[in-house]
Amino acid sequence: MSVYDFKAKDISGEEISLSKYEGKVLLIVNTASKCGFTPQYKELEDIYKKLGNEKFEILGFPCNQFANQEPGGSGDIKNFCEINYGVTFPLFEKIDVKGENAHPLFKYLASQAGGILGKEIKWNFTKFLIDKKGDVVDRFAPVTKPSKIKDKIVKLMEE
Repeated sequence: MSVYDFKAKDISGEEISLSKYEGKVLLIVNTASKCGFTPQYKELEDIYKKLGNEKFEILGFPCNQFANQEPGGSGDIKNFCEINYGVTFPLFEKIDVKGENAHPLFKYLASQAGGILGKEIKWNFTKFLIDKKGDVVDRFAPVTKPSKIKDKIVKLMEE
């Protein structure tokens, strides 16, 4: 099993098979618009502009499970990200990332790479680094700035 075995609805509601990203390094992030870590959108977009999207993609998955920090609908989220941070990387519909209603992708990601709370997602902007084969190679805490991950992304892209 790999991340390519999953599907998710993009921010416009279209179901996307993650196999579409096969052969690319992925950084999968659960995001929120009203979080102390929200400014990470800028670093994520900067990395995406420098490295994406031929061999690398960032996939953003909004989530409202942590202190109600993503209350808006898909249109609100998309507009917020574009207007405030110029986000051009793919965004998906708002999902749950923990608990019994967690999206299957995030259940899989968390099972493959534990964090400080074991297998559960701790907060917004938890990041999962995926290699070109679709395997989870690392997990980064919300406090880890995207710029600190860039070298690892580049290394995976060169493999």
